[in-house]
Amino acid sequence: MKNWQIKLSLYINYFVFAILLNSVGIIIQKAINRYMVGEASAAYLEMAKDMSILGVSFLLGSFLPRLGYKRGMLLGLAVAFCGCLAMYFGNSFNSSLVLFGLTGIGFAFIKLSVYSLIGLVTNNAKEHNSLMSSVEGVFMMGIALAYFLFPAFYSDTNADAWLRVYLLLAVLVAMSFVLLLFTPLEETEAKTTTNIGEDFAGMFKLVSLPMVIAFIFCAFLFVMTEQGIMSWLPTFNQKILKLSETMSVQMAAILAVSLAFGRIAAGQLTKHISWLVLLSVCIVISMAIVVVVLPQTLDLKIPTVTSFSNIPLIAFVFPLIGLFIAPIYPLINSVVLSSLPKAKHSAMTGLLTVFSALGGTIGSRIIGILFENVGGAKAFYFLLIPMALLLIALLVFNRLANKNKIAAS
Repeated sequence: MKNWQIKLSLYINYFVFAILLNSVGIIIQKAINRYMVGEASAAYLEMAKDMSILGVSFLLGSFLPRLGYKRGMLLGLAVAFCGCLAMYFGNSFNSSLVLFGLTGIGFAFIKLSVYSLIGLVTNNAKEHNSLMSSVEGVFMMGIALAYFLFPAFYSDTNADAWLRVYLLLAVLVAMSFVLLLFTPLEETEAKTTTNIGEDFAGMFKLVSLPMVIAFIFCAFLFVMTEQGIMSWLPTFNQKILKLSETMSVQMAAILAVSLAFGRIAAGQLTKHISWLVLLSVCIVISMAIVVVVLPQTLDLKIPTVTSFSNIPLIAFVFPLIGLFIAPIYPLINSVVLSSLPKAKHSAMTGLLTVFSALGGTIGSRIIGILFENVGGAKAFYFLLIPMALLLIALLVFNRLANKNKIAAS
């Protein structure tokens, strides 16, 4: 197996879906400004994305090894291609719901395949940890690009010019499809000898493991925090910090770049220090940023900002929270996956994706409701709750993971 070709394909597929999937914050802003829907209604875009991910992941987690990871990724790319065209030609809030529904379906195929294949192309826990962090870092780079790619198509004279970005994305998806099609992939090691019913039951048996329960709780809380910030940061920048529509999207790229850098750096830091120590420090710093920075936005009275030289300092500081929440997701994923047999990685990833989708939907929905009812300056205070619970959950998860290692030895 030529691992470099497979790894390149994993990086590119994840990069393309990062642009598509995490443009939801940009489209929420467009739904409010262009399609005239309220903040609470716009939050349904996150639900369209996450519920489709949840449904497909639940059904696919135990079946994917039989279908084949390569076929699964090709199907995911084909579905995303259709979503891009649906958005371009539909140009409505309903078509954006279709876009994220199809993108969510496609991403379920991609994520389950990518996470499972990481186990096939790595030889030990440290390699798994490093590649997982790198893949997630590339994912964040794709998100960062989205915050510059979409505004590049904005026009003052043509309100629909931004839709052309979906033609470009459709081309990128097609190119990724062709690259994967001609990439050789040996999947024998991940095949199972059980029937579909036994595979599906096996996924539910994983939930009975205390370590897996703690892990799922950690993933749920993390995604609730991350998506709550990521989906609403462009709108926060525009409505609270008074940035122009274009600049509010571009400045949100700081969060994505911070997440990318944080995840790549974490892959190196965990070679020298405990992952639990690293994540505990990161969560405490993240909570401190919320407590210190957000009060500065209350009763903030500034004119609309149209020049980068006039952007308030808060717009640069708050997104840096991404540096500290970034390492959490890939590291906890790596800990649990590297402790399981490779044949169970797809089922475990299915569970992970289901509860991540639930966390993302609930987090974004709560922030949207709070944004509409108490204002954006106060809405992000909610994030302190899942952060505090996550810190406790990580301690429990680490203890159970260590017990699992002892039992397996």
